Amino acid sequence: MASMLIETEATPNPATIKFLPGREVMASGTRDFADPEEAEASPLASALFALGDVTGVFFGYDFISVTAAPGTNWAELKPDVLAILLDHFSANMPLFHPGSAAAISVPPEDDYPLDDPADEEIVVQIKELIETRVRPAVANDGGDIIYRGFQKGVVFLQLQGACSGCPSSTMTLKNGIEQLLKHYVPEVTEVRAA
Repeated sequence: MASMLIETEATPNPATIKFLPGREVMASGTRDFADPEEAEASPLASALFALGDVTGVFFGYDFISVTAAPGTNWAELKPDVLAILLDHFSANMPLFHPGSAAAISVPPEDDYPLDDPADEEIVVQIKELIETRVRPAVANDGGDIIYRGFQKGVVFLQLQGACSGCPSSTMTLKNGIEQLLKHYVPEVTEVRAA
């Protein structure tokens, strides 16, 4: 059996570490697990939550972000997380339980404003900027960002993974993303977390 190396990277969120197994984790989309109940859909996420100090697991294209409870010593937790990831990927185990639709992450739309059809061209521009400029940068930090709507000049976005609950997430939204969108799409007046 070939040995496997899993690299780790710090994220802007001190509670979260990004683990890179050197292979694809999710072929498309992302999946965010906020508690052990949500994690039941995935043997890997369940095993990570079973460690006790884990409060969040996020699957990206080629990484897994793990968030620890406040006060957790990452020096003690990291070897356990690495062992679980090595076992999982070395055995080529499935990310999700067979036959479950869990790989499809579709958050409820009810809480978010619907786009006005009159704003269709603006929405297309916003989504393209998020896809090409914002998501790759946020993925580098171990998270993801999801477009939730555009209404009366306000863009609603949802942060996931390492970016969710990160001390710098508000700064990221306000200074980074809001400035970028305002620059390219003059109709945007504000960006809010959904």
